[in-house]
Amino acid sequence: MKSDPKECLYCQNNETQHELMIEVAKLSVSRLFIFKEQTYHGRCLVAYKDHVDDLNLLSDEDRNAFMADVAKVTRAMQKVFNPDKINYGAYSDTLSHLHFHLIPKYVGGPDFGGVFQMNPKKVYLTDEEYADMAEKLKKEL
Repeated sequence: MKSDPKECLYCQNNETQHELMIEVAKLSVSRLFIFKEQTYHGRCLVAYKDHVDDLNLLSDEDRNAFMADVAKVTRAMQKVFNPDKINYGAYSDTLSHLHFHLIPKYVGGPDFGGVFQMNPKKVYLTDEEYADMAEKLKKEL
């Protein structure tokens, strides 16, 4: 399904986006965000820099660069948050802009061994805690 960049959360950089996530850094071909809902401590999101509906629409070079960005972020997440596993979610049923949800999972933590909840709306941090997470991630990038 083709989507319109004028209606895209990531392209418009609008209030809805700011309610859901905090931009941390620009990477080689993408942007890194901390997801504000932190049921899964350290949850991040990597969105491709341009409006592309699907990974298979990128050139091999751009796809490899995007996946390198995703790997770079998960390496930083591993160092900063030390999860037991990181889950990758690439859903675009209703928001067709290439992005990956990166969800740290911890043994004994929420949904370990199962599918993560997209937005359980349970755990939110202070502005200072988000800023601390962002600084630690940037340092590891």
